[in-house]
Amino acid sequence: MRSSLPKLVATDMDGTLVRSDGTVSERSREVLSRLRANGVVVVGATGRGPRLIELTRRDLGPADFLVMAQGARIYGVAQPVAELLHQVTLPGAALARVVRLVEAEAGPVHLAVEALDAPWAPLWRDEDVAWPYPEVTEARPRSEALRGPLIKGMLWSTSMDMPELLAVCRRVIPAWLCEASSSGEMVELAAPGCTKATGCAFVAEALGVDPGDTLVFGDMPNDVPMFRWAGHAVAVAGAHPEVLAVADEVTGRNDDDGVADYLERLLS
Repeated sequence: MRSSLPKLVATDMDGTLVRSDGTVSERSREVLSRLRANGVVVVGATGRGPRLIELTRRDLGPADFLVMAQGARIYGVAQPVAELLHQVTLPGAALARVVRLVEAEAGPVHLAVEALDAPWAPLWRDEDVAWPYPEVTEARPRSEALRGPLIKGMLWSTSMDMPELLAVCRRVIPAWLCEASSSGEMVELAAPGCTKATGCAFVAEALGVDPGDTLVFGDMPNDVPMFRWAGHAVAVAGAHPEVLAVADEVTGRNDDDGVADYLERLLS
């Protein structure tokens, strides 16, 4: 357990701060507000793309920054109107090449891409494929969906589970072409070198905060780079084995407000 308050706290959202029913407790939001009142910078670090910025701001409560889409979009959110501070795009042609490499090894996969920054903008998905979440999507041919710059891509398979597909992606995708990670049941694809760690580092460097003065929370493989970057990293109980392997500590489950529990003890 840390003995003093960090200068910056970054938390993953889904599976870490957000509970299984999709809600965030008032207790969690209140303790994050207490952190800010004590001069700690609060950052939401999530795989969610900018289409979900309003949902993320609601879930997180008052905060200073959002690192979204695995670091591809960084926003200042201390004011009512979010300010885009940094953006990275993934060329559609690069993602098309990634899909060819993966399908040559894993067989047919399903693809969805996030291309638009507007809140609640639709994802573009393969035709005749159902999106498993209650979000707006549009079916588009891959030739059209992969034509321009993208925020991120998502792959999943009916013949492989996520760990198997992620292993294939890590094996066949060159690091200079794309960054492959996962925050759940899908493999997420971002611009090369684009991770939550690079996003948090952007914020920390802008504020003059040393990584040693940061504390982060997470639960899935896409949190591993952030865990390796931070001065202190805390996994929630039930986190992915890759996360547990690099965590400094483990707190309670997301459904038991594990992040809030840890921060309350730190504040006291």
